[in-house]
Amino acid sequence: MPRKLSAIAPDWWDYTTLENDLVREASELTPAKMKSLSRPGFQVKFYDTLEDFYLAEALEYIDAWQQSTADNPVGICGPIGPTEQLPLVARLVNELGLDVRSGHFWGMDEWYHEGREVEPDHPLSFERADRDLCFRRIRKRLRMPDAQLHFPKSDVKPYRESWEGVRCAVMQGGQGDVKHWAFNDPLPRRGRYRHEPPPPSVYRQLGTRVVDLHPLTIAQNARTSGGGNISMVPTQAVTVGPVETWKAEKVSIWHAGTHDNPFGQRLTTLMIGKKVIDSSVPMSLLGEHPNVQFNFYRGGIGSCTVEMH
Repeated sequence: MPRKLSAIAPDWWDYTTLENDLVREASELTPAKMKSLSRPGFQVKFYDTLEDFYLAEALEYIDAWQQSTADNPVGICGPIGPTEQLPLVARLVNELGLDVRSGHFWGMDEWYHEGREVEPDHPLSFERADRDLCFRRIRKRLRMPDAQLHFPKSDVKPYRESWEGVRCAVMQGGQGDVKHWAFNDPLPRRGRYRHEPPPPSVYRQLGTRVVDLHPLTIAQNARTSGGGNISMVPTQAVTVGPVETWKAEKVSIWHAGTHDNPFGQRLTTLMIGKKVIDSSVPMSLLGEHPNVQFNFYRGGIGSCTVEMH
């Protein structure tokens, strides 16, 4: 039997093409049941306050960079979304006087428009956000040189090569409405993938690349970053891929409740916990990664109870 058409964008794959039983099971998960889905290789953690949540996220930067030496450099790959951890990272480095000059950082993704990545002066530039919120705030005598800050560009080769010879201790991420990490969105429903989404083994072969964005991703970024102005959001991006993700020793996803919704947070927890792998839900592929941690702000988990507003 062919898979359902998407309820959001019929020309795309996404989580609305899943079987109803899986959707129902996810919607019924309580926080306790979400926690119980922890297993070897997948840990679910809760934080009771946003202060604790974002401090824990910032400390992953500190932990990674403290492992780094000139002979054995170590880095972290980090997102825009969330961003609240970034000023905390800079403050911790400055207040503790930490020398992070041997450390590395990879930005996860960047908008792509008119044949190239957007310039750092673009209002939605992720590189600018990383620099303004974190790296320009670190004292010059403490921070790593610019050559050790790696941001994806339209020519992806230098970015992909930057992962060689440097250990990535952790890749952080948020989760979008379409259940992606970075901009690893579901693929369009066309060609050989018209009737079934790509096998996970095929999706896992994707490296850093230029991608077309699912309509839900465009709408979400307009909502979270552009005041709802969809026309200002590019429809393509350059994103770190599964190939680089599997080079990270740990993948740490941060759910504050401001990006994906109560159902989405439950769905991917269920799919990763039970190793239900389906590329229409790209985040579910992390069920095959050996070390994944989901971090939830308890106040942002919400419920899937129907409420009319």
